[in-house]
Amino acid sequence: MSIVFDNDTIAAISTPLGEGGLAIIRVSGDNAVKVVDQVFAPGGKVKPDFLGSAPSHTVHYGYILNRLGERVDEVLVSVMLAPRTFTRENTVEISCHGGMVSAQRVLEAVLDSGARLAEPGEFTKRAFLNGRIDLAQAEAVIDLIRAKTESSHAVALTNLRGGLSERVRAIREAVVEVLTYLEASIDFPEDEIPPLEQDLDQLLTRAQAEVTSLIETARTGRIYREGLATVILGRPNVGKSSLLNALLGEERAIVTQIPGTTRDLLEEQYNLRGLPLRIIDTAGIRATSDEVEKIGVTRSVEAISRADIILFLVDYSSGLTPEDLELATTLPVDHTILVANKADLPPGSGFYELEDRFGEPVLISAKDQTGLDALKDRILHTASVIKVDSTQTVLVTNLRHVEALRHAHEALQNAHKALDGAMPADLITIDLHSAVDHLGEITGDTASADVIDRIFANFCIGK
Repeated sequence: MSIVFDNDTIAAISTPLGEGGLAIIRVSGDNAVKVVDQVFAPGGKVKPDFLGSAPSHTVHYGYILNRLGERVDEVLVSVMLAPRTFTRENTVEISCHGGMVSAQRVLEAVLDSGARLAEPGEFTKRAFLNGRIDLAQAEAVIDLIRAKTESSHAVALTNLRGGLSERVRAIREAVVEVLTYLEASIDFPEDEIPPLEQDLDQLLTRAQAEVTSLIETARTGRIYREGLATVILGRPNVGKSSLLNALLGEERAIVTQIPGTTRDLLEEQYNLRGLPLRIIDTAGIRATSDEVEKIGVTRSVEAISRADIILFLVDYSSGLTPEDLELATTLPVDHTILVANKADLPPGSGFYELEDRFGEPVLISAKDQTGLDALKDRILHTASVIKVDSTQTVLVTNLRHVEALRHAHEALQNAHKALDGAMPADLITIDLHSAVDHLGEITGDTASADVIDRIFANFCIGK
């Protein structure tokens, strides 16, 4: 086949590569239907312009043919015409058999008939550029794909449906209202400007409060997006790897009676009642002459600074050691949980010396898997995250959004101070324009082309 259509028709495999029941090749663009029509044989027979006359949102059985007219795979082809598609362009999705070879050969046939390979995130980028979703909603697509728990999924879905965008736009509209009023007073000083329903001070105060409220959700949002970094820390042989295995319910870490078995960080994902945890098992912290173990100890110490929660594990049966006491002085009090393992054995001495610093210890036996529910309760209490309502909770999950909100808050604060200080209106409007621009960066109304390109470059090909 030698037909080449507009290069703006894109195609890519939209399902993960590898063995599976099905794979989907997505094609989007003005000529998407024509491109697929060239390689599709409905019912096994070549019928020119078959898909071109097909109604929108219909599914058709047949075969994909290569440039030599040979059958590549048995498929179902879905035809969806603009604007009722994800990209608001003509879209065709080809469902073929899963596996590396089948999907790749179908894609090659589509590319040979006039489409080009899509760039990372280009389908979602087109949905944004064509006005179907805004930038915050586009970024929520990634969060939805990467969600590790139902709560994480609910947060992402709320933002995908426009929850965050609606709140940001409401704030932006309030600021624009103030800005419009001040600019009118500058442009028409002799005219009587109709008063606002609320005075300027009230509008700015409320806008600042709304921005602050969103910023305060950022920590919880990050945790639901990335997971609560939960580091298991302690001296060698207190049962750190046993605790990891007990929480996961499977043997993920090697456990022996030999101290120093764990030489590096081992990270696993865990769903704690809807809260995603990144549980990090560390090397036992002690003085050692082993060069490899030294590296593991250094990484364990570094993990402390990155942890949301630290599970400081001690041996209940042997009592506290000088190593335990020395390590305790380096740990932050507010997010460290004292955990006493081997509570199935008689207690050692001096264990409660750390109670004043870290509070009442959680007694567990990783071996017998007792006390784990109490430990989970303590983790949730210490994390103190916002409980997610699957239909209403709006959280800021993206660092880019947090930075934009902080800049907007600073600009609103400066404008408010200028207003209180009876500064000239034109000076106040400078900060208000800045606030409007920063809020617009979140939804994409004022985002630069470079920012937009960087965001979609983080997407996978086919999304």
